Amino acid sequence: MWIIASRESRLAMWQAEHVQSLLQKSSGQAVSILGMTTRGDQILDKTLSKVGGKGLFVKELETALAEGRAHLAVHSLKDVPMELPEGFELAAVMLREDPRDAFVSSEFESLESLPNGAVVGTSSLRRESQLRHRFPHLKIVPLRGNLDTRLAKLDRGEMQAIILAAAGLKRLGLVERIRQVIAPELMLPAAGQGALGIEIRAGDQPSHALVSSLADANTFEEVRAERAVSRALGGSCQVPLAAYCTREANGQLRLRARLGMPDGSVLHAVDLQGEQPEALGMQAAQELRGMGADTIMATLNQAS
Repeated sequence: MWIIASRESRLAMWQAEHVQSLLQKSSGQAVSILGMTTRGDQILDKTLSKVGGKGLFVKELETALAEGRAHLAVHSLKDVPMELPEGFELAAVMLREDPRDAFVSSEFESLESLPNGAVVGTSSLRRESQLRHRFPHLKIVPLRGNLDTRLAKLDRGEMQAIILAAAGLKRLGLVERIRQVIAPELMLPAAGQGALGIEIRAGDQPSHALVSSLADANTFEEVRAERAVSRALGGSCQVPLAAYCTREANGQLRLRARLGMPDGSVLHAVDLQGEQPEALGMQAAQELRGMGADTIMATLNQAS
């Protein structure tokens, strides 16, 4: 019996059940799910940047792996820290769903249609920075909780719009809630957004072999480049960093990255092409540093 550790939110359980179904079909073996509540799920009154970052969503799952209570942990890759703790490895990155952000509103059709002073909820400094830079007339407010909680706040009229990952809405059959899929030119996604990662204990060859059929080589190359930018800049949810890589028609990887201040006053951007994911990510980080990334990082570190 193989065991998958998963958060208990509806989206996380969908992801775990999706992997469970694929593994049972590919291996013919039984796979069960160990649902868990993580620290990140419990703390809802503070932004992630103030309570320890995205690692709060994976620590309990890693403990289950380390203690042998589970063989695999399924994560939204954008929630996985850029450096895994010693003793763990990312065994597979699956084919990516839509990596873009989604505009969700009961009243308005798009970001561009929001009036002066409209309240927009988001959980992400990355989104906040880009929103404030492009739409300074909007009021951006923190939005925590799982996907259903966030939608409920919108439906109660606490805000005029919220920004969510398009992938989560599509996976849960909530496409009708999307009023606008936001183009990367307008809002660049987070590193790894839309992709699922499967984590195992380092050196666990049987588990690695089990999940190997789920790995998507092209997605893995793209997210390696994206995560390399974040790793090189010490990226976390305390840093308004966006990174998005695609494979172009010429066979090259195209990596776009943005780093700014949360208030939108500064937003640096690079757009590069290359062949090696990590090298491309390092180049993007270097160019952002040349534009003033270190100053932004120092300012954010002083404020935290």
